[in-house]
Amino acid sequence: MQISNGFFIQFIRLAGPFWHSENKSTIRSLALALLMLTVMQIGIAVVITIWSADLFNALEQRSMSRLFTQIALIVLIFAANIAVTTAHFKVKRRLQLDWRSWLTHRLISQWMTDGRHYLVTHIQGEGAHDNPDGRIAEDIRIATEAAIDLCHSLIYSVLLLISFTKILWTLSGTVTLDLLFFEMPIYGHLVWLAMFYAACASSLGWWLGRPYTLATDARQTVEANFRFGLVSARENSLAIALVHGEANERTRFIALFKDIVHAWQRQTHAWSHLFMLTSGYSVLSMAFPILVSAPRYILGGITLGALMQSAQAFQQAAGAMSWPVDNMAKVAEWRASVERVLGLVNGLSRLEQEIARYDPHRIILKKTEQDILRLCDLCIIRLDGVVCVSSINTEIRPGERVLITGNAFTGSKLFKAIVGLWPWGEGSIELPREPVFFMPPRPYLPTGTLRAAICYPSTHAEYTEAAIAEALELVGLEELKEQLDHEDNWAAALSREQQQRLGVVRLLLQRPSWILLQEAMDSLDSSWEMKMLRLIAQRLPEAAILTITNEPMAEDFHQRRIAL
Repeated sequence: MQISNGFFIQFIRLAGPFWHSENKSTIRSLALALLMLTVMQIGIAVVITIWSADLFNALEQRSMSRLFTQIALIVLIFAANIAVTTAHFKVKRRLQLDWRSWLTHRLISQWMTDGRHYLVTHIQGEGAHDNPDGRIAEDIRIATEAAIDLCHSLIYSVLLLISFTKILWTLSGTVTLDLLFFEMPIYGHLVWLAMFYAACASSLGWWLGRPYTLATDARQTVEANFRFGLVSARENSLAIALVHGEANERTRFIALFKDIVHAWQRQTHAWSHLFMLTSGYSVLSMAFPILVSAPRYILGGITLGALMQSAQAFQQAAGAMSWPVDNMAKVAEWRASVERVLGLVNGLSRLEQEIARYDPHRIILKKTEQDILRLCDLCIIRLDGVVCVSSINTEIRPGERVLITGNAFTGSKLFKAIVGLWPWGEGSIELPREPVFFMPPRPYLPTGTLRAAICYPSTHAEYTEAAIAEALELVGLEELKEQLDHEDNWAAALSREQQQRLGVVRLLLQRPSWILLQEAMDSLDSSWEMKMLRLIAQRLPEAAILTITNEPMAEDFHQRRIAL
């Protein structure tokens, strides 16, 4: 396991603003309280070793009065330890939640704004920012919770090492090593043994744990891919059922799960090496200090209490120095999650830089105060550099109805360019004063009440009951009036035709002045599609309508056309 300086710098840039955020006073107070409680935990650990020495000395001396004194003291230590541990747990959990909340809000704000969630999927760096849902929901949790856990355990180990090294040095006394020709005194021999013991274990742990980071990262990636596939199938269950695509989905799920099996086996293989080391290390650390100090006790150099205190101090000191070994797996998991969060953060940052930087191969959007949509020398290219269409020069004015013919794929890119979701190309688009309403083939219907889904993204309070009911009747969905306050997953509960009709309902309620219809009624029959177009024109006579459709009769409805 290797953690580079570059990784730490990126992590500090990611985490640093949290400690300077609006709630910095509360955050810093919690961090200080956590540190003070950690110091108290160390104090209790030191007191326990002293108590242990006194207890064994009392047993060795068969002193009943000293035994009862130690019983009374352990009751006090017991109560203090419960109070400190409980307070420490609550403070740590509060700090973890605050950090996770702050980072989640920050990343969601960057991701879910101005189409960034869509555009980021098209920038270079395939795989570096995929599955953003898993990165936000799961990896942020691990990155923040594990960071505080690891930071606390590291500080605890450092303080523990400082405290018990002093105790261990005092208990070690002086051991004289007979080298035949001369004698060499060794001071604090237990400290040197603890350092050598921990260094050997740590070195071996670092060497055995190097493959674990890559294995953990790979497993988290394939787990996220598997979850995403299942969620996607759930969201498109009706479409899958209609074409009987279950066999294909099963094959795809099995293939995704096989990736998990391979990643699991790879992680298990890497983890088994660490497990062999840590399990053997934990057993040896209990016996080794007693065996080392036992000759001094047998020869009468130390008391039984000093022997047990030496063993405990050795364990504590060696355990503190063995922090890298004990936390190898957790550090690997933490780093893998941090790198996944950084992948999304860096992807969004690169996207912001691309948008902000002038590029002759980017379409320029200009907001004007005129009621005209103007395309000037517009060229649209694909991500691979192939030109879809070039030299588009035209103006669309309020009330015009324009049919977009030719390649529907290119027409889709044109509409996305107008609403700012396809910047790849050249030329400029001058946008009108009023916002543009884009109606895709399937409108987004969020889970919740039908009323909220219809009014999305506005709130249902902006539209009266009568207006919603009238719009439903106009598009032929009278039967849904009784379900307005019913909650469901409407994207799955309604047919494609019903969803497209609801898209028209949403349009009639919002009354936009500029409308883009991209095969928005292709599931309706010819008569109903033409009826919907006439309804929109009748209800919104001042609105400009640009339409992509396969309906032959639609050409007579439009005043002119643009051939791509």
